[in-house]
Amino acid sequence: MKKKFSLVACLAAAALVIPIGPAAAGSSSPEPKILADGLVTPLSLAVGRDDSFLVTQNFVGRLDRVNDDGQLANVYTKADWDVGGVETRHGTTYFVESMGGGGGKPDALEGYLKSIDWSGDVETIADLASFERTHNPDGDQEYGFGSDVSAECLQQWPAFPPARYTGAVDSHPYATAVKGSTVYVADAGMNAILKVDADSGDVSTFAVLPPRPAVVPAGTRIPIDMAGGTVEVPACVVGHEYAFEPVPTDVEIGPDGWLYVSSLPGGPEDPSLGARGAVFRINPWTGHTRLWADDILSPTGIAVSEHGDVYAASMFGNEIVKIDAWTREASQFLAVDGPAAVELSGETLYATAGFSFGQPTGTVLEAHIR
Repeated sequence: MKKKFSLVACLAAAALVIPIGPAAAGSSSPEPKILADGLVTPLSLAVGRDDSFLVTQNFVGRLDRVNDDGQLANVYTKADWDVGGVETRHGTTYFVESMGGGGGKPDALEGYLKSIDWSGDVETIADLASFERTHNPDGDQEYGFGSDVSAECLQQWPAFPPARYTGAVDSHPYATAVKGSTVYVADAGMNAILKVDADSGDVSTFAVLPPRPAVVPAGTRIPIDMAGGTVEVPACVVGHEYAFEPVPTDVEIGPDGWLYVSSLPGGPEDPSLGARGAVFRINPWTGHTRLWADDILSPTGIAVSEHGDVYAASMFGNEIVKIDAWTREASQFLAVDGPAAVELSGETLYATAGFSFGQPTGTVLEAHIR
C-alpha cells in the first residue's frame, strides 16, 4: 500500500477543499506583467542569463521556452510523464521527469535527471527511482503517532493515512539547483535532497528533511481517498501529535552558499491544522538541516535574493510572500491566484500562477521586487 500522498495527491486533496478564487489585493503588491498564458500546470520555471526563460507544464509532460511575444517554443515533450524541475546553466538545461508507481508498486517507479545541450541533444544523467529503491533515504524515519497513543486507540484510526509507519519506497523528483558540476534534486517522494554528480551520474543522499508534526484538534476530518472521502478522527487521538512527512518542493542556493528548501507539510494543505509549510536551510558542507521559516501555506516554490530574502509561492494562500533574511518574518509581496514557481533575476521576480488541474489557466508573470 502506498503510505503517503504524492505531491500531486497532496495538491489534489487541497483543491477539494480550497478552490482557487480571486486573490485579495495587497496594499503593497506590485502590478505584475503577464508574459505568457494558456499554460497547463506550469509548476517550474528557469531564467537564463539573458532573462530568457523556460517553463514546464508538468502534467502534460512539456518543457517550453517562452519567446518575447509570449508564444511557446517546445524544447522537450514526454507525454503522460511529469516533466519539471527545470534549471539552466552555461547553455545546458537540466530537468527531471518521473512516472509514479501507482498502487504502491515500487518496481513501477521511474524518475530521471536529464539534460539538454545547446544543440538539443538529450542526455540521461541519473536514474533517481533506482536510487530510491536501493537506498530509501527516509526508510528509518518514523511518521504518524508516537508511543503516547495506545495501540487500542490506533485500532480506531482508518487504514489510510497510516497511524504509525516508517518511510516507504517512493520517488517524485520535483526541483533542481545547480552549482558547478553538482545538481541538487528535491524529491517530494523520498522526502530528501539528493546530490548528483552531473559528470559521472553518481547519486548520494545529501539531506533528509525532518518530519512535520502537528497536534490533532477535535473535530478534524482527514481525507481517506482521492475521491474526496473524509472521516472524523477518533476522540482518543485529539491533542496528540501526528508526525507528517515533509514534502520538499524546491531547492535553491542562497548568496551564502547554503541550500534553501521549501516543504509542504505532507498532510492537509487547507488551514485546518494551520499553515504548516516551511523553508529549511541546509549546510552545503555537512548536509545539516534546520528549520529556517514556517507558518507558510502550501509553499511550492522559492527564490532567494542577493540579500538573502526568500520569496515563496503560497499556492493555496493565493500569494507570493517575502521572508526577511534577518527577522524571518513573512509579508505579502504579491497577491496572485495559485502561484507555483518563483525565480529571481536581479530586481525582477518571475513566477508561474493560475494553477489548475488540466485546465489551460496558467500564466508566467514578472514583477519588480523594489
